[in-house]
Amino acid sequence: MVASIFILQGYDTLRRPERVAAAAEPVVRALAERVPAVPAKTEQLVAGSLLALGRFPRLSALAIAATLVPTTVAGHRFWEEDEEKDQAQQRIHFLKNLSMFGGLLIAAADTEGSPSIAWRTRHAAKTARREASLVAKTARTSGQAGAKVGRTSGQVGKAAARARARAAKAGAKAAQAGAKAATVSNLVTR
Repeated sequence: MVASIFILQGYDTLRRPERVAAAAEPVVRALAERVPAVPAKTEQLVAGSLLALGRFPRLSALAIAATLVPTTVAGHRFWEEDEEKDQAQQRIHFLKNLSMFGGLLIAAADTEGSPSIAWRTRHAAKTARREASLVAKTARTSGQAGAKVGRTSGQVGKAAARARARAAKAGAKAAQAGAKAATVSNLVTR
């Protein structure tokens, strides 16, 4: 629905560019001095069609939003109108385009129900911290159990030493994993 006006207006501008050329000229000239690539007249038609078809919806919405700014400034200069009625009409169109701009930005940011990259990164860091904590806890418990078995059976020798070494190594790995998870979490939340 949002795309329909851009498809129709883009098609109309493509067919009759002289209709909007005079109004667009001052804005396009000022914009061309600052921006190397001024949008062509077909962008709203193409991006509107892609948005309507659901193809590249985020990119299409962003492209339309980018072309809507100069279009609005060029076509609805309500502050330059002399008559109050014309000024009110142009202000309505200006605010309508501003509202559409907001809707297009929302569409450009929409992930279609999928979590954002930031959320997925935070979630992965949280999961890594939790798993690292469980590995460390398991390593401590295993090391304590191995030492207890070694003491109770009277074999404090090699088996108990190996169990303690394995527990220490697992604990060190768990600590490293926890540190990495904390680092990733800190980077994501900044």
